[in-house]
Amino acid sequence: MAKKPIKKAVALTYDKQKHDAPKVTAKGKGRVAEKIIEIAQKHDIPIKDDPDLIEVLSNLDIDEEIPSEIYAAVAELLAFVYSMNKAKAPS
Repeated sequence: MAKKPIKKAVALTYDKQKHDAPKVTAKGKGRVAEKIIEIAQKHDIPIKDDPDLIEVLSNLDIDEEIPSEIYAAVAELLAFVYSMNKAKAPS
């Protein structure tokens, strides 16, 4: 019987006034990942399920900016977040 994969989560923040690139603000697996997701949902923060990107981001340290090699992947993620926020904005 195959084991159920362990859930992983990584939270990013980006403030273009303060940082050159998005940075990791939280990461974890198992119960910690579930808590990160729960907090995001509670605060209406968009969640994107991208296991490959999570694998890369989970190797970074907390407060570490993302490396330039994954800018394109994170740019796609930010575009997703912006579109979700725009869809939620009142007309």
